[in-house]
Amino acid sequence: MTSVPIPIPSRTQFVLEGIKHRILTGQLTPGQALVETELAAQFGVSKTPVREALKTLAGTGLVVMNQYKGVTVRMVDADMAREVYDVRLLLEPEALRRTVRRQASLDAARDALTRADDASDTAERSLSNREFHRALYVSCGNPLLGRMLDEVRDQAALVSAVAWAADPSWEREASEHREILRLAQDGDADGAARALHAHIESFVRRAFPATQEEVGQE
Repeated sequence: MTSVPIPIPSRTQFVLEGIKHRILTGQLTPGQALVETELAAQFGVSKTPVREALKTLAGTGLVVMNQYKGVTVRMVDADMAREVYDVRLLLEPEALRRTVRRQASLDAARDALTRADDASDTAERSLSNREFHRALYVSCGNPLLGRMLDEVRDQAALVSAVAWAADPSWEREASEHREILRLAQDGDADGAARALHAHIESFVRRAFPATQEEVGQE
């Protein structure tokens, strides 16, 4: 059987999604070098789509391009976590509040929570966690607000992946997710927003103690 070649316009997207998945599931770790020739061989493409994919990932903040050191997976530290989670604290609870007030469907959030509970490995849980949080804000009624949160979504997932590798806290976070969803489904917009704010804030404080006095204080 001959393999079906990937259409040229799709090659960059194919490589982009593949590299992103490896980063967000911990297969590629912060600081790890990303070599174009090696990635091209792994994905069965030329270096051109790899180069374009890496440029896009640099734009989203998942990788860093350096003239001398080449391309590496972005390092995660307290300052980086603080920047990303400051944005989430400012925007995500308000987006959820609006989602609830619009009585938008939260079926996608419920389904993502179920997948996280049933997940067999860390990678699957991580991806389900991202889907859960996006489902809370995607129907907020303000496309710009949703896009702004989408822009930090991958960076937040990278922070989470690093934190979970050091100190898995799935059960606690799953419990908090269930409470957030319960409040949202009950129509308690303010209560759901407060619970989400506390959830985001407590995670980054546990994972990066250096941010304890800083996150959410600006």
